[in-house]
Amino acid sequence: MHRSCEITKEPIDRAYMEKHWDGRPYYALHAWLKQTFGTKVYKLALDAGMSCPNRDGRVGYGGCIFCSAGGSGEFAHGQIEAAKKLISGKIPDGGPYIAYFQSFTNTYAPVSRLQELFPAAIQPEEIAALSIATRPDCLEPEKIRLLKELNRKKPVWVELGLQTIHPKTAAWIRRGYDISCFEETVRQLKEAGLTVIVHLILGLPGETKDQMLQSVDYTAHFSPAIDGIKLQLLHVLKGTDLGEIYEREPFPVFSLEEYADFVVTCLEHLPPSMVIHRLTGDGPKRLLIAPEWSADKKRVLNTIARRLRERDSWQGKAYR
Repeated sequence: MHRSCEITKEPIDRAYMEKHWDGRPYYALHAWLKQTFGTKVYKLALDAGMSCPNRDGRVGYGGCIFCSAGGSGEFAHGQIEAAKKLISGKIPDGGPYIAYFQSFTNTYAPVSRLQELFPAAIQPEEIAALSIATRPDCLEPEKIRLLKELNRKKPVWVELGLQTIHPKTAAWIRRGYDISCFEETVRQLKEAGLTVIVHLILGLPGETKDQMLQSVDYTAHFSPAIDGIKLQLLHVLKGTDLGEIYEREPFPVFSLEEYADFVVTCLEHLPPSMVIHRLTGDGPKRLLIAPEWSADKKRVLNTIARRLRERDSWQGKAYR
């Protein structure tokens, strides 16, 4: 296994993986966190109580077709201390932590509200960084200026749900903004010195693997403006419009083996410098309709790791 890395000019071999990726064949978030903070860092999933312009009528009604009543933050908790207690069993010595505002659109409020919320979230000494899930059409200049100011104190990450680059799919899932909005927002965020993370969904109905890979390639060649990526398996959940469609007329979903193999292909297309924040995702078991195998996250990650070994593969193998 040996390939030149365009970014570092180092060969991507076992020594490179040990040095840069903590021994894995891809640049996982945990490796980046250890390099940056010198220790493990844990996320506190928080809920700021905000809605979304795609739910309240500003750009649509009902939200994205796959979105449940809890948004993407089914596991989020409203208070930092409550969130710390929730994960205390996994952390024998406490933080440091990332304050992760996850549910719905976390900049969908007046800037005065954000000026109260975000500075308070990063004030505790044990909070190492701030991560904000939002939409590109909810990041007005004054909000980006606020995040730029906060970024001088502690790192600020902005997570954008792109999901797909294909207009037909974007309209069907009711995303509510076009690709030019995404591109302009990324430009402004990078000018402000902020870290940008992009979500893509794999398995959206009607998309072929080639189309999904086109979204991956688009994100890859946006690097270095895009710092990290979340590859999210499509979860069909109860209480969503997508769930109702699936129960009326089931559409094809990935099998475990098929998904693991495709994720390996996606990793091959991503630049070695892009941090991998997620390879599958967590669908709440009480709401999950399909695919049922996705409820066992450990099994999913182990299957992906096995396929990486079987294919003698690594992140960036096919990146050009």
